[in-house]
Amino acid sequence: MDRRSLIKHAGLAGILAAGAAPAVHAQAAVRWRLAASFPKSLDTIFGSAVKFGETVKELSGGKFEVSVHAAGELMPAFGVVDALEKDTIEMALTAAYYFTGKDPAFAFSCAVPYGLTTLQMAAWKDYGNGRKLLDALFAKYNFHTLSAGNTTTQMGGWYRKEIKTPADLKGLKMRMGGGVFGESMAKLGVIAQNMPAGEIYQALEKGTLDAAEFVGPYDDEKLGFNKVAPYYYYPGWWEGSADLEFFINNKAFAKLSPENKAIVKAAAAVAAADMIAKYQAYNPIALKRLVAGGTKLSAFPKAVIDAGFKAAEEVYAEHNAKSPEFKKIYDDMRTFQRDQILWNRVSEYPFNQYMNGVKI
Repeated sequence: MDRRSLIKHAGLAGILAAGAAPAVHAQAAVRWRLAASFPKSLDTIFGSAVKFGETVKELSGGKFEVSVHAAGELMPAFGVVDALEKDTIEMALTAAYYFTGKDPAFAFSCAVPYGLTTLQMAAWKDYGNGRKLLDALFAKYNFHTLSAGNTTTQMGGWYRKEIKTPADLKGLKMRMGGGVFGESMAKLGVIAQNMPAGEIYQALEKGTLDAAEFVGPYDDEKLGFNKVAPYYYYPGWWEGSADLEFFINNKAFAKLSPENKAIVKAAAAVAAADMIAKYQAYNPIALKRLVAGGTKLSAFPKAVIDAGFKAAEEVYAEHNAKSPEFKKIYDDMRTFQRDQILWNRVSEYPFNQYMNGVKI
């Protein structure tokens, strides 16, 4: 498939068909740098950046190249937003909720407790108001976003002890994503710690952490959490999905030709689809390996999930009272989510419920 055909199949045919894009041979060479918040070992998440770079080069006939750098190579994992704001890099691959210290509303762009599923997140961002509202927030920091892929519903993490009641969470030192989730868990007595993926295993091994959540079976197995914490719980109620994103420097993007802007959007779409497919394909196989290896897999008791919901609602109310911008995004997400839940009741939910009960 040639370059223009690839762009067409990524849904951007109109840009090229309108004649807005000059021929590739007339383009000046473009070199961008992408800094990720993840290690190279995560071929799911970091692999999205690799796929993006490869696709950009292919679509541009080698005229547009993006060098991809793992966490720590150009800057610390959590330094990418500052670098974008200062025009140090052209783009990043990261999770928006890592940066809720800048604004709690960042979390909505990745995941919030009892939030949207993977399909719902894509619909809200691209056909609801989600991306428009969030990019208005991110403009203050000199970037906008394109989805880089989604982990789908995450697991509830690894624990050194069993979790039977909400009281068992009290005092736990736990690695978790930032923002509303950490604040909600704090209400349940958890001591939340946000740290990069590459540092979690050592912290669990040394006892600096009592528990940790990251993504799901495939990534968690790669990071070795099963070797240092035997209890594995589900579901991750704080991440019904987690949208990883390309943060794109607004000034750098504005300088691109129309065709190169189309290439960036098309390459992001290719990378995002690739990540989601990987997770769906690899997680069940990894989960079987983990259980066969002795991992103790359990569902969270309903009382724990109910306590988490109550705590999250309290945190949302507190932020809504303090920040009109947070409230605007929260209200819009919840309004959109209500219709999605209604549709799910007559679409995926009854189908999946039936399929879970039959032998195939």
